[in-house]
Amino acid sequence: MMAQAGTATKDAPLLRKSSWKRTALIWLSRYGTIVGLLLMVVFFSANAPGIFLSRANFLNILSQASLTAIIASGLTYTLVVGEFDLSIGYVASFVGLIVTGLMAYQGFPIWLSIVCALLLGAAIGALNGVLVTKVRINAVISTLGIGTMLTGIGFTYSSFPIATGIPRAFTDISLGRLIFGLPNPVIIMVIVLIALWIILNKTDIGQKMQAVGGNLEAARLSGIRVDRIKIFAFATAGFCAALTGTLLSSLLGSGTLAAADGYLLDAFAAVFLGSATLKEGEFHITGTLVGVLILAVGFNGLSIFGAPTHFQPIFKGGILVLAVGMSALARRYAASV
Repeated sequence: MMAQAGTATKDAPLLRKSSWKRTALIWLSRYGTIVGLLLMVVFFSANAPGIFLSRANFLNILSQASLTAIIASGLTYTLVVGEFDLSIGYVASFVGLIVTGLMAYQGFPIWLSIVCALLLGAAIGALNGVLVTKVRINAVISTLGIGTMLTGIGFTYSSFPIATGIPRAFTDISLGRLIFGLPNPVIIMVIVLIALWIILNKTDIGQKMQAVGGNLEAARLSGIRVDRIKIFAFATAGFCAALTGTLLSSLLGSGTLAAADGYLLDAFAAVFLGSATLKEGEFHITGTLVGVLILAVGFNGLSIFGAPTHFQPIFKGGILVLAVGMSALARRYAASV
């Protein structure tokens, strides 16, 4: 008995050390991305305080982040239900061309053009959902195929950028500052993120989405209409992509095919960065916002220090691999300690 007590006493420090190490690794897996964001802010602030910390630059960061946040939040929904949507960049570009074309070619008023554009985006997303759930086409193949088709349809509609016949009031949507001097895209971003967060976390359909993504068969057996939930997620992604394309066309003052294609990688980088934030490998709106801010602050800092533009994709890909990889390793070691 005394020998066992002695062994337990000897092992106690090891157990305490193991417990502390496990706690530290779990904390790193949940908050490492936030710490990384704060470290970037501190670094850029210390090296360019007069520029980086200015109100104008802060608003510039939020403005740059707004469109990425909107399209990434829609993508978050499809990933929550366990699917992929590779068409969002194509949808944004296509809808950006269509919304300007409706005004310049068809003479539609601004409000009707925007409504048609957003409904078109939601319809394309719903079509993706139907192909994935009803026709049983792999989501990667289906969404990539639809996106490629949109490129061809867009060229058929207008092989040249649409830059004339666009009302000034349309460009004022993205260039204006309606509330407290904040750029309108930032205000729209906040509204979209709050709405999608509430739907995902506080409504019945949001709980069903998380159930579908957590365990598809269990969700099906519990009576959840899995196909409808996935179609809703894809339609939301299409709507958010259409909103991004509309705002981008307003910002550019023209409709240009392929203008928003680059948002695809930005959105995926932000969402996967977000999955390594606060929750262990789960996709959620708050995490997506953190991921978007990491990218926006990083791009902004690179621009301030005069880094060549080709550094941006290096930074984007590198920080994605680093953040998600470190988070996965931290969770793995924490579970084994």
